Amino acid sequence: MRFQTELVPATLIRRYKRFLADCTLEDGREVVAHCANPGSMMGLAEPGMRIWLEPNDDPKKKLKFGWRLVEHGGGHFTGVDTSVPNRALRAAFEAGVVPGFDCYRTVRPEQKYGENSRIDFLLQGDGLPDAYVEVKSVTLSRTPGLAEFPDSVTARGAKHLGELARMAQAGHRAVILYLVQRTDCDRFALAADIDPAYAAAYAAAYAHASGAGVETLCLGTHISPDGVTVAAPIPVDT
Repeated sequence: MRFQTELVPATLIRRYKRFLADCTLEDGREVVAHCANPGSMMGLAEPGMRIWLEPNDDPKKKLKFGWRLVEHGGGHFTGVDTSVPNRALRAAFEAGVVPGFDCYRTVRPEQKYGENSRIDFLLQGDGLPDAYVEVKSVTLSRTPGLAEFPDSVTARGAKHLGELARMAQAGHRAVILYLVQRTDCDRFALAADIDPAYAAAYAAAYAHASGAGVETLCLGTHISPDGVTVAAPIPVDT
């Protein structure tokens, strides 16, 4: 998935009201950027961080910049736009390059299921069980090389795990897919200390599901100011 316009570097002044960020461009101008991330962004919104913005000339948009990346030392990046994972994964599913899902020919995003919920992707293929795939964007890292989810309490995430378990009980494939939007991590684990209820719901999704139960897939990403693409699987620490 390529960014629509060329990104420009900036320095973060502050993030506020969840969706706004004051930034300084390299030419010294101060601008306000849209932050497409409602989460805590733990460790990613410190003043002085080098970030990358996507400019736009859309007259319908009040803000002319969108915050897309945080740049770390060693040329590593974190993607902070929560809309990117589904866009990148849709392209990967349709190209048949996601391990274990290359035989699915129909990719249907944002399908209603469960109790007033929508699944990120419903995959279908001749002779195959329907695959319900819930996607979670992973940006937290508190230990070098280790990505974690969640970065704050997520009752909605726990609800999704319960609904996936019910899909598995009904005979479908049910998958929780963690997409690590960081290039400096090669392992993944749940942040049980941040949200014990989510960790418990994750365990229950397996204990209460029949057959194969809920599947876990964790994938890395290739990230640069040009775009974001899905990379190889990342081991999950248990």
